[in-house]
Amino acid sequence: MSILESLYSGTTLKQLNIEQLKVLCDEIREKIISTTEKNGGHLSSNLGSVELTVAIHYVFDIPTDKLIFDVGHQAYTHKILTGRLNEFENIRKKGGLSGFPDPLESDSDAFLVGHAGTSISAGLGYCRSRDYLKEDYFVINVVGDASLFNGENLEAITSNLDKPKKFLIIFNDNGMSIGKNNNGLYKLVSKITIRKSYTRFNSFLQKTIGKTFIGKFLRKIKRSIKRSLSSKAFTDNLGLKYVGKFDGHDLKTMIKILSDVKEFGAPTLLHLQTVKGKGHEQAENDSSRFHGVSKNLAPSEHYFSDGISKILQEQIIKTPNLVAITAGMKDGVGLGEFALSHKSSFIDVGIQEEHAVTLAAGMAKSGTKPIVFIYSTFLQRGYDQIVHDVCMQNLPVVFMIDRAGLVGADGKTHQGVFDLSYLTHIPNLTVLSPKNLSELKRMLNYAISKNSPVAIRYPNGKINDIFEEIEENSFNKFEVLKGDLSCDNVILAVGPRAISIANEVSLTVDKSVLIVNARTVKPLDIGLLNSVKDKNVITVEENSIIGGFGSLVLNYYSSINSNTKVSVVGVKDEFVHLGTVDEQLEFNGITKDNIIKLIK
Repeated sequence: MSILESLYSGTTLKQLNIEQLKVLCDEIREKIISTTEKNGGHLSSNLGSVELTVAIHYVFDIPTDKLIFDVGHQAYTHKILTGRLNEFENIRKKGGLSGFPDPLESDSDAFLVGHAGTSISAGLGYCRSRDYLKEDYFVINVVGDASLFNGENLEAITSNLDKPKKFLIIFNDNGMSIGKNNNGLYKLVSKITIRKSYTRFNSFLQKTIGKTFIGKFLRKIKRSIKRSLSSKAFTDNLGLKYVGKFDGHDLKTMIKILSDVKEFGAPTLLHLQTVKGKGHEQAENDSSRFHGVSKNLAPSEHYFSDGISKILQEQIIKTPNLVAITAGMKDGVGLGEFALSHKSSFIDVGIQEEHAVTLAAGMAKSGTKPIVFIYSTFLQRGYDQIVHDVCMQNLPVVFMIDRAGLVGADGKTHQGVFDLSYLTHIPNLTVLSPKNLSELKRMLNYAISKNSPVAIRYPNGKINDIFEEIEENSFNKFEVLKGDLSCDNVILAVGPRAISIANEVSLTVDKSVLIVNARTVKPLDIGLLNSVKDKNVITVEENSIIGGFGSLVLNYYSSINSNTKVSVVGVKDEFVHLGTVDEQLEFNGITKDNIIKLIK
């Protein structure tokens, strides 16, 4: 029986010795790799946090003590150690485990985590409630992949100098966000090192001198030594005791340090250095590529983002002052090649989405042509900046919104099904949705030429490009793909997957169907809507049915007192369930069969 299996037959983690714990880490690593090969998932970040997570569970008492991850894609080891080994084979599958911590899944998951930068605020919230209710437990935040420097975390860490006791922030420093970490504050903090001599001296003072007069005098000397050993130890001024930098893969040292932190109980920032992708040679050498993988550890295939760099390289010839901006996801949004060939025209701000948007606003105001590349789910975090800093000033910022619509196995925290709802009600903003790469290329050229903000949204994954391109420069009109105005049934489809489903419908039913590429979500094509107002109109979109494209169509017909029958097909008013994109489409009724029922 393996050591990992023994944990599920009565043996407790705390009964194991160091050598057994090391074997356990190897077994966990093998389990993560083999499962990710079958299911896809986040590989590099989970491999880099195995020893750290084992040490935390060895020293602390989870779930009595609260463990909060930031970001959540380093929690696979935690799931395995908290009674979910037998379910781990089905992680990221329909009905299986989430790829992220979720309190609905286990009491050991203290907080729902998907986006970066939330853990310190949540952890402080736990501490304040704990102290108010006179309860007693430790709160541990594991902050990795550069999310320590996300805006919300910085707000939390600087909001109050009076930090609660029994509060530990573990800075899991692997030098990366999703890609390489270029954050300026990270580069400063990563250089801070308190030598072992200082650590031993500090422990000696605490244990032997205590609070005596001599102790107070020696602590003054200690502070002087500390300043000389680490002139940048500014965390003291944030109400945190800085301890670091230590090897996050050295189990014996980790357990000793965490035990000391637990014993003293002072609010602490523990700085650990780890290797992203540890234990898998390819993942170690290319942790960005292996951050998120498909089955067989293959890179994920994304039709739109895979073509972005080539499109930008052609566009920059026509627009020399073009600048591409992203927030810690260069490779995810397809900017890898462009960043290499046009370094001066590329900016990665790290996991700071709000800053990315307002940075673009400032650049647009001062003469450049900024294009913000970001996932739909993350752009939610920059909503106020879109409204106040970009659209209120009517600035020509282009938003390239990747992963718009259903995204599959990443789960409910990463679905891009709200962007039409939170964008289309903002004045001055044009919202477009291309059916294929060729149309996206022309939309980008159109957006850059406009002197106002434009958002272009497109999905992830493979796309079936089924309709020939119609060369047309106007993007204030819909595009008729199949049928004509004599058809009794009209499908207004937003995006390539909706268009593909509409085409399947037309090939199946014996009634005439007009298929329309509703590529300009805002402004609507009023002319076409007027021409089909006496027909059976069905809107199809990968967005919430509340506030999305269908809502805009319904609102228009209401405004002209039309009794046009409109059926809205989209994402239900609930968070998207775990599964593949096809399974999520099926659950939400975005299917051929459902649309055929609406026609019949």
